[in-house]
Order: sequence, then structure tokens, then C-alpha cells
Amino acid sequence: MNIFESLEEHEYEQVMYCYDKPSGLKAIIVLHDTTLGPALGGLRIWNYETEEAALKDALRLARGMTYKNAAAGLNLGGGKAVIIGDPKIAKSEAALRAFGRYVESLNGRYITAEDVGTTEADMDHIHAETTFVTGTSSGGVGDPSPVTSYGIFQGMKATAKTAFGDESLKGKTIAVQGVGMVAYGLCKHLHEEGANLIVTDINQAAVDRAVTDFGAIAVAPDDIYGVDCDIFSPCALGGVLNDETIPQLKAKAIAGSANNQLLENRHGEMLYEQGITYAPDYVINSGGVINVADELQGYQRDRVFKKVESIYDILLNVFATSKEQQIPTSLAADKMAEARIKALGQSSQKFLRHNRNILS
Repeated sequence: MNIFESLEEHEYEQVMYCYDKPSGLKAIIVLHDTTLGPALGGLRIWNYETEEAALKDALRLARGMTYKNAAAGLNLGGGKAVIIGDPKIAKSEAALRAFGRYVESLNGRYITAEDVGTTEADMDHIHAETTFVTGTSSGGVGDPSPVTSYGIFQGMKATAKTAFGDESLKGKTIAVQGVGMVAYGLCKHLHEEGANLIVTDINQAAVDRAVTDFGAIAVAPDDIYGVDCDIFSPCALGGVLNDETIPQLKAKAIAGSANNQLLENRHGEMLYEQGITYAPDYVINSGGVINVADELQGYQRDRVFKKVESIYDILLNVFATSKEQQIPTSLAADKMAEARIKALGQSSQKFLRHNRNILS
């Protein structure tokens, strides 16, 4: 992997390698774009097979956060951090505090948060070394999954309005892949609206809970793609929309919480060509980052939920752009995010040039 070619291709700003011998910390912080503001993105702890795999994941995730934050209308850029190692071993207090010192050295250009393998307690350890962290016990907003679930629900209603001409999900059959905390909350909203649920998960207890609480029908993990349903809702792993699965889909729409649902960009084109209305993942699942971002200005629950409800209108704009320009919704969402970054970037440069002229 040629690192500088990768940085140039997608215009990354900075990659920081973090190493602390006493604690065993091996981490990577990636800043993709800070045009809109400091880069906000979580800290993921994962037992990557290689250091190159860790870097690739951090690069991919950081760029994704730029688009997610821009599409959500937040004044934040995109960044991400990963710690290499087993979460049960690699996240000692010493290692997390060492990581916090690296975050502090960036002087506010990167703000970290919870992600896979990290908890509120971990953020507290990081907070001992830096103020550029969210989700701590002293000022955190608690479990963000209910907010994310509500955002997915709102986005699914916008998707239904586009695909079926009516936002109501009553009587619709929705196939939910993965029934973790976010998806369980989504299923609750759907059940209360009168939707019919088909669920799957590798965790049998999670499936049983959905069957008991919502009267869902359970299917094997590999069977979820081909079930008869109106909406397919991927809420587990990324890359599930690919050459093998897309031809199996009988759904007319896709709306779920999983990150990086398209294995490759061309799979967004495949969905478009098949007439499937796809809600781009980083738009519909932005409730979590909206929730975390509000903590930076003094958390207000009502303000957060009002902002999360705007996911509905943002998606309608994406779908409208897709129709007008005859392009996949995934590309329409990218264009929307890039346009906001470009506009504000040009405004900032104009302001700087004006001030230089005054000073000279």
C-alpha cells in the first residue's frame, strides 16, 4: 500500500501513528477533512490482522465521517482513530491515557468518541488527558442507540414515501438484518406503527427477543436477502449489498443502520438500475453523531431530536436529486455532502483573502 498515493486520492489531511511502549499502545489517528470544523469520529479498538488493515480501516472510516457530518448539517469535519489489539487487553487505563495525550497534541483538530470496542469508562480515561473527547460520564449523553434508532425510523419513512408514495409503514413487511441495540429500538418503532417484521441475527438471544416482543418471524442469516418484503433493513455488518446479495433482493427499498452497506460504489448503481430505492447509510444513520455533536455545545435532548427528525427531509432531497439527475442515490448523497464542504471552504478562503488584503 502506497500511503501517500492513498492520502492524495481522497485528500486526507493527516495520519498520526501513536505508540507508547510502557502501555503497549499502537494506534492510528486519521484526519480526513476539517473544512467544516474539527474532525469528530470515534475510537475503534479491533484486533486487526495487520497494521496495513488497521490503516485502511481508519482511512475508510475517517472519510466516511466527513460525509456523514457534512450531510447531517454539522459544523464538523471527519476523522477516526483505531487502536490495534484485543479490546479485552489493549484498552488499559495506561494505554487509553497515552492515546488521550496524542489527541491533546492535535490541539482540538480531532475530537474522539465511543465506537466499536470502547465504552463510556474508556472515554473517562482519555478525558484525564484531554478535553477533546465526548461521551464521558461527567458530561456524556449516555447510550446513543435510541437516538440512532429514531433517526433510522424517520429515514425509513422518507424512503417509504419515495418508494411507495406513502410514508406510513403500517402493514409493510420489513426484513431486519441484525437485531442489536439500534435495530431493536428500530423494531420497536416499526412494531408500534403496525409493520410486519422478519428478523435475523447470529445471536439467537437477540432473535428470540424480537420474536417475543414484536411477533417477528425469524429466518436464518443467509436467508434474509431473499425473503418477500417491502423494505430490507441492513443493521449489522458492512458490505452486505454486493454482487451476490443484490440479485436476491425482493424489496423495493433499503433503509438500515449498518455502516458501509455497499461493498463497492458500483453496487449503488446496481440498486439504481434495479429500481430499488436506497437510503445512503451515512445519511440515514447519522442520529448517533448528531447526538454526540450536541454534547459539544451543552446537550439538549429536545434540540437533538428535532435535528434527528431532519434526516427525513435530507433524505427526500437526496431522492429528489437522484431522480432529477438520473443518478444513484449513493452518488446524490456524495454530491450533496461535497457541495456543502466546497461552498464553506470557498467562503472561508474568501474571508482569509479579504483579511490579508486589509492587513497589507
